[in-house]
Amino acid sequence: MPKTPYYLIDKARLLPNMEKIAWLREVSGAKSLLALKCFATWSVFDFMAPYMDGTTSSSLFEVRLGAEKFGKETHAYSVAYADYEIDEVLGHADKIIFNTIGQFERFEEQSAGHVRGLRVNPGVSTSDFDLADPARPFSRLGEHDPARIATVAERVSGFMFHNNCENADFDRFNRMLGHIEQRFGFLIRQMGWISLGGGIHFTGPDYPLDRFAERLKRFAGENEVQVYLEPGEAAITNAATLEVTVLDTLFNGKHLAIVDSSIEAHMLDLLIYRTRAKMLPDSGPHEWMICGKSCLAGDIFGEFRFPEPLKAGDRLSIQDAAGYTMVKKNWFNGVKMPAIAVRDLDGTVRLVRDFDYEDFAAALS
Repeated sequence: MPKTPYYLIDKARLLPNMEKIAWLREVSGAKSLLALKCFATWSVFDFMAPYMDGTTSSSLFEVRLGAEKFGKETHAYSVAYADYEIDEVLGHADKIIFNTIGQFERFEEQSAGHVRGLRVNPGVSTSDFDLADPARPFSRLGEHDPARIATVAERVSGFMFHNNCENADFDRFNRMLGHIEQRFGFLIRQMGWISLGGGIHFTGPDYPLDRFAERLKRFAGENEVQVYLEPGEAAITNAATLEVTVLDTLFNGKHLAIVDSSIEAHMLDLLIYRTRAKMLPDSGPHEWMICGKSCLAGDIFGEFRFPEPLKAGDRLSIQDAAGYTMVKKNWFNGVKMPAIAVRDLDGTVRLVRDFDYEDFAAALS
C-alpha cells in the first residue's frame, strides 16, 4: 500500500454509478458528459469512457484535458474567455457554450463554423448555499431575459441550464424543469440541443431513475432536442476514500487525534461549506475529534465514534473523497499532497501518482 495520505479510487465502487449512467443514456436518449470541475483524475478516464459520452469543462485547461485524456464529445464552457485563449479552446471543443451574449458577440467571428450555445439562467435553483447558488441575486452565471436571448437564438444551436445543486429530489427537479419549459419553451423549441447541467443526484440510493428517464425522454421529444446531462458528483459519489494515519493524540476537554492530512489542503469543501467529513466506522463508545495537521485552528474533519480509543499509527478512511477534492487540493502549509491510488476490479491497488518537494517548489516561483 502507498504511504498515507492518499486518495484511493475504487473501481468496484465507481462501477455502479457508471452502470446507472449507461442505463439512463439507453432508456432516455440523454447524453452524459463528465463535469471535470468536480472530478478530473484522468487515470480512470479509460474505465469511465465506455459508460459516458464525453466531458464538459469550465476552463481552457479542462477542455484540453477532456479532449486529450477522455476523448469522445468535448464541451467547452467558461464564465469568461480571454482573448488569448479562445482559439485554443475552439481547437479542443466540439461545442462551445458562452456565458453571456456579450461574450458570444465578442467571439462570434472567431467561433463561426463551430457548434455554439449560450448559458441561460432560469432564476431558480436547488442550492441551500448562497455561495453555490447560480440563481443568487445579481448572478453573473448566464443570461436570464427571454427577450434578450431571443435576439441571438438564430445564431446558436443550444442552451445550457445549470441550476441544480446537490438535488436528490426528483419532484423538485421536475418542478424546476417545468418552470424552464414555461419561461423559455419558445426558445428551447428553436434549438437542436439542451444541456440540463449537473447537480442532479440520480445515481443516489432510491432515486426514481425510471421516472427521471421518462421525464428526460418526454422533454427531448416534445421540444425536438438532444438532451445532455453533466454529472459530476453523480458519476463519482462514494467512489473514493482519503486514507490517513493518526500522528498524535491529546485531550483538551475532548479526545483529539491529529492526522497526516488537512481539510484546508485536501478536502477544502468541508471548510467552505462547514460540513463534516464521512467516516467508516462511525460507531462505538469512544468519541474523537479528527483534526488536520495544518496550523489553521479550524482544520477539523469532524467528530466520530470508534470501537477503541485512537492512538498514533492508526489508519482511518475518510469516505466519499472523490468530488471537489483532488481538483481543489493545494499546498497550504507545505503539507504533503495526497498520492493517488486506484483499486482495480480484481482488488489490487496501484499507485498512479505521488507528490514530493519538487512538485511543491514547482507550484511556486
